[in-house]
Amino acid sequence: MIHFITLKSIKNRKFTAGLCMASIALSVVLFLGVERLRKGARDGFTNTISKTDLIVGARSGPLNLLLYTVFHMGSPTNNIHYSTYQKLKKNPMIGWTIPISLGDNYKGYRVVGTNEDFFKYYKYRGDESIKLKEGKPFKGIFDVVLGSQVAKELGHKLGDRIIISHGLSKNALYKHNESPFKITGILEKTSTPVDRGVYVSLYGIEAIHIGWETGAPNEDKLVNPETITKDDIKIAQITSFLVGAKNRILTLRLGRYIGTYEDEPLLAIIPGMALQQLWKTMGYVEQTLFLVSLCVLVVGLLGIIISLYTSINERRREMAILRSLGAGPASILGLLVYESGLLVFLGSLLGLSSLYGCLFAIGPFLESEFSLFIPIQLPDIKELTFLFSILIVGFIVGFIPAFKAYKNSLQDGLTIKV
Repeated sequence: MIHFITLKSIKNRKFTAGLCMASIALSVVLFLGVERLRKGARDGFTNTISKTDLIVGARSGPLNLLLYTVFHMGSPTNNIHYSTYQKLKKNPMIGWTIPISLGDNYKGYRVVGTNEDFFKYYKYRGDESIKLKEGKPFKGIFDVVLGSQVAKELGHKLGDRIIISHGLSKNALYKHNESPFKITGILEKTSTPVDRGVYVSLYGIEAIHIGWETGAPNEDKLVNPETITKDDIKIAQITSFLVGAKNRILTLRLGRYIGTYEDEPLLAIIPGMALQQLWKTMGYVEQTLFLVSLCVLVVGLLGIIISLYTSINERRREMAILRSLGAGPASILGLLVYESGLLVFLGSLLGLSSLYGCLFAIGPFLESEFSLFIPIQLPDIKELTFLFSILIVGFIVGFIPAFKAYKNSLQDGLTIKV
């Protein structure tokens, strides 16, 4: 009986009930949306690099090493000898390595010297691998592979030739005009700093700096791209390298060994721990989003109370008629509480459906423009707890107008003063 009366009441007040559900749905969309943005930002940040056990570079600060190796930000304090890298690479505890050599840029994008192991072993977002959208990895000395964002922003395609600038400044005074690189590949989008890199071989990085030992070009010593071969190039230094241990149990032991390496002062960091530390230093971002979420929640709950209270307060005559027909306080209480709970439940379903619709519609845009990956997945425990709490609050809110209706007299309900 209560269910039938409630549905009839809602049907007779379509507009008011619709506004009430819309208010609840909006608060659900905003709160869960902000929470998913917050979680997506954190997960995207911490999943920038995966399956890498150690990052090794010259002894400096852990965050600095992480920033210039993974995020292509900042400058290395020093390089490490290539001979040191080759010796460590042969350590029986090491399964694979990826050398990284930095120092130049192309129109503001960092040029990264590496080898074929980058395409083979680099992982992100769990177990995702680097893939080529077009072309193939570099093989020649003057071959280059572009990150997806570089190719998109600058409008490059396979076969184009590019001139790398000397140094990290976008407005560098010198360019390696004598050694143009040919684009042989373009990477698929990863929504990580990989998209903003320009990738060449270690031989390519070394070749373009022959004759630049003083920081400026010496015309008599510059290489001829047509005649130089890999046998003519001796790699002297690299910036850092990534390490995958044969057994992850050996990671700490391997890190201590590298950190106490006698031939050269080195630093080995665990990327996961360094990423967490870096995120904590940027914690104000997450805290701000969390405060926004709380504000949205409070406003949403206030909206629920106001909407329900206003809509039900306008029904004093209806309550009075029900009481005159014999409906007791318990029946009135049950009717109003059930109706408020039903409106909140329907509004929450509408909000959850709208959230998935928004994620489906704007998810690709967020990923392409802001590198923010938000997966469409079932609500987690935190989100389910929030939805359940909203439902409980909806039932509790129903007691407010129910108590007021109980206090209103029959005569007051039949003779409402305007």
